[in-house]
Amino acid sequence: MDKLRNRAEIQKTAALLGEEPENLAFLAALPADDLRRLREQAAAALFDSLPDMLDRIAKATKLVPVAVAAAISQKALGPRLAAAVAGRLEPHRAAAIIEKLPVPFTAESCPHLDPRRIPGIVESLDEDLVVRIAVALAERGDHLTMGRFVGEIRESALVRILPQVPDVLVLRTGAVVDRPERLGRIVELMGEERLGQVVAAASAAGCWPEALAVAGLVEGEQRVRIARLTAARPQEELDALVRATAEQDLWEALLPLVALLDEKERLAVAGLAALRPPEVLRQAVRAVVDTGLWGVFLPLVEVLPPESRQVVADTVGELDDVRLDALAREVDVQNLWELVLPLVELTDDTAKQRLFALPAFRERSGA
Repeated sequence: MDKLRNRAEIQKTAALLGEEPENLAFLAALPADDLRRLREQAAAALFDSLPDMLDRIAKATKLVPVAVAAAISQKALGPRLAAAVAGRLEPHRAAAIIEKLPVPFTAESCPHLDPRRIPGIVESLDEDLVVRIAVALAERGDHLTMGRFVGEIRESALVRILPQVPDVLVLRTGAVVDRPERLGRIVELMGEERLGQVVAAASAAGCWPEALAVAGLVEGEQRVRIARLTAARPQEELDALVRATAEQDLWEALLPLVALLDEKERLAVAGLAALRPPEVLRQAVRAVVDTGLWGVFLPLVEVLPPESRQVVADTVGELDDVRLDALAREVDVQNLWELVLPLVELTDDTAKQRLFALPAFRERSGA
């Protein structure tokens, strides 16, 4: 998941700084949690260093009626400066002014609002207005701004907003949500039919990475639902998912979902044409080696066609001793010997000798 979380953090940081995401690609090597802290620190530095003039404008708006302050915001300040001033006001005062502004103007201002002020302002707004602003953001296709706000919106408002947001936009917003702990409940509110539509939209729009990101951010039953709804898609769509995973090296996100499937569903995945090319399987093995996901990969290997299992066995046999020993120890910790020994049997004699000479194997055999 780190790769997808990093991608989302880079997109959000780029939007904050007014940069293109590719200009911040060098940040991808950092842990996702560090990137989030960097984004929060960047927001603090940006908004805390705004000119003192904004504080004077904010103080002035307290001296005039709300309707006058709203007119000044719209006609004299514009969306960006109006958002900056709103960030200097008490939430109730900012909300009172927003309620007098045209919804399209507010939606245009939302991307420029200090993220730290969002919870207080959203909490102070009338629910009907929150719904209208969210729909306006959806009409603008602004999933990054929606991702900032959605975690702060009351459940009663979400129930009204979700039917009005296109499936693809729901998916893209979920992938960049600032409060992922709320995402599971949002998925639950969607219901089975709508969630299935969103999964279908992932295929139609080529948004499988976003779908994997959402699945990785939710937990428990919600993740199982997404995995099984995805597995039920037509074979050609699942082939597209595997190809996208291979092209972007997202095995770390896909394999845990495959592990949630029942045997029949895993068999269907194992038979996908997109999994047959040897290079795809070798890439998957390398990803499993790097992430230690043997516990979720080996059950899939067990149901692969014979020629594919042989490619996996050959790739494992080519690992250096350090990685082979790490594999053996991980298998021992997770008690996966019944799954791995048939794979060992497929390796050549040289690989077998190397495997059985490893410290982890000798310790297991008592040698």
